Amino acid sequence: MVAPLLRSLWSTTRKPFSPRGTLFPRFLSTASATSATTAPNPSLDPSRLRNVAVIAHVDHGKTTLMDRLLRQCGADIPHERAMDSISLERERGITIASKVTAISWKENELNMVDTPGHADFGGEVERVVGMVEGAILVVDAGEGPLAQTKFVLAKALKYGLRPILLLNKVDRPAVSEERCNEVESLVFDLFANLGATEEQLDFPVLYASAKEGWASSSFTKDPPADVKNMSQLLDAIIRHVPPPKANLDAPFQMLVSMMEKDFYLGRILTGRVFSGAVRVGDRIHGLRSTDSGVTKIEEGKVTKLMKKKGTSMALIDSAGAGDIISMAGMASPVIGHTVANVEVMTALPTVELDPPTISMTFGVNDSPLAGRDGTHLTGGKIGDRLMAEAETNLAINVLPGIGESYEVQGRGELQLGILIENMRREGFELSVSPPRVMYKTENKEKLEPIEEVTIEINEEHVGLIMEALSHRRAEVLDMGPVPGHVGRTRLSLTCPSRGLVGYRSVFSSDTRGTGFMHRAFLTYAKHRGPLGNVRKGVLESCVGNGDLIFVCFALVIEVSMGYGAITAYALTSLEPRGILFVSPGMETYDGMIVGEHSRDTDLDVNPVRAKELSNMRAAGKDENVKLSPPRLMTLEEAIGYVASDELIEVTPKTIRLRKRYLEVNKRKAMSRRLKE
Repeated sequence: MVAPLLRSLWSTTRKPFSPRGTLFPRFLSTASATSATTAPNPSLDPSRLRNVAVIAHVDHGKTTLMDRLLRQCGADIPHERAMDSISLERERGITIASKVTAISWKENELNMVDTPGHADFGGEVERVVGMVEGAILVVDAGEGPLAQTKFVLAKALKYGLRPILLLNKVDRPAVSEERCNEVESLVFDLFANLGATEEQLDFPVLYASAKEGWASSSFTKDPPADVKNMSQLLDAIIRHVPPPKANLDAPFQMLVSMMEKDFYLGRILTGRVFSGAVRVGDRIHGLRSTDSGVTKIEEGKVTKLMKKKGTSMALIDSAGAGDIISMAGMASPVIGHTVANVEVMTALPTVELDPPTISMTFGVNDSPLAGRDGTHLTGGKIGDRLMAEAETNLAINVLPGIGESYEVQGRGELQLGILIENMRREGFELSVSPPRVMYKTENKEKLEPIEEVTIEINEEHVGLIMEALSHRRAEVLDMGPVPGHVGRTRLSLTCPSRGLVGYRSVFSSDTRGTGFMHRAFLTYAKHRGPLGNVRKGVLESCVGNGDLIFVCFALVIEVSMGYGAITAYALTSLEPRGILFVSPGMETYDGMIVGEHSRDTDLDVNPVRAKELSNMRAAGKDENVKLSPPRLMTLEEAIGYVASDELIEVTPKTIRLRKRYLEVNKRKAMSRRLKE
């Protein structure tokens, strides 16, 4: 991240006053000194610049490709996936946020933008693709173009970019020259279907193995040692990507595309310089377009100009039109605002983002176990954190809800799950509602978001998957064998977003972990009707009573008004009734879900019942209890599992499922009201 680096840069410019009246400079650590250097004044000639985005489907190798390009141009790579600087990115192996870095090649400077491949983070692609003139479309030579390849390519073509096609992973045994020709034809058809121009259809093709660190203009599996590098790809970028069209004589204007916050420098605004030149100390102001015209937000001065070079941040004195830079000195502008010279009163056009398709309600955790793990508990702190997230991520909308709750709108479960995970790591406790699909109404007709889904599974699982998806209102478009993989079948289908909520974990279980599923938003279409049977009932904890209660109503197992520790003795009798989510020793409370019922109804149970002392036996003397391992849900699985009358309790240490209404009588009353 930039923040620690900027703090070290700031510390070098400050000279604190010593008690003896002498000024002593603060010295940087060795690591900070090597990572942050002051660059000489760069040339303002835009003809030596190339702005390029790397776009691809998930796991097709774009972040690995960025590593090899950085290494080829002399950058010091501290670890693999160097551009993935967020801890969750390294843990999950996916790119979440777009990043910009500059590399030098043959007297040219290449501003490379690494973008996410997952459709849930499509807002990251949309807001940065307008900063570049070219794109590298990375496609797995074995898998070919998939659902999210189409998604990211559509964004690039919409902005008039002419992509360079890079067929990656050609070193795999199953990839042949014939297969590469097939994939090239599929990509050409995809370009044509997306309305590409004749110039865009005449795209150059390269072959590469990002893992091995080479790219070639002709098909090969093992290039000669003297050309086993990325030089041919870099040369292709210089040759095929046009330099930015820029006017250095016009007043300075820049559209903010990224924003970070630093403790010392304040807001760090990143964007492409649209026109003119900017220098440290220039007077600037922020502009925003409104319905009534252009509004001035704030006036200030450029205190720092920075540019990412390789994996380190460098200070620069000036920057010209066409370049992508970061600046400090303004406290109010956010993404989508314009920063310009004080005499300019024209705002640049903002980026059009796809609308959110799913929403969740974030509220205060009001369970009996609230406040034990977290440090940020109040609705005000939760609201401030969500508003700060909405400033840096335009794909998320935050709306005030009832009481101390907030409706958060986004692109999908993964995007909102990442936000929740970040909040719990920061010490927040909150309750989260199940995701709700955002519908539209046009011409008095109800429309819902439809997603395009690509599935690759073994042949023996086809029947099971087809049956499960039929309950979720999916419609099959195409079905056929996977090239180069005997016994594998690929399905292409469309499915409502509400039908796919929570299906990923079910899919992994049904295919024994051997299946792949990729999805991307397609369009809004006519509502396809109610879903079939997609989930069974639940076991609900009822701590207040000493015996099991065989009352069937909702879908979950709940606990009564009190709370206590779960016992192995109680779980022994509950295990035949379904799948348990808890283990002995865990604490439970009234209304908490402790398992999934084997039937379609909810069942109230008492998981804290202990073995009592009697004339026949001692309380401590017990048979050897053997329980099956519980199903411990991850955050993403919990988001997809909970029903409309349930909530997820999220704390820094635990994730619990619970009923919305903890009192059993109120749950019954609300369920009767819903049926009426």
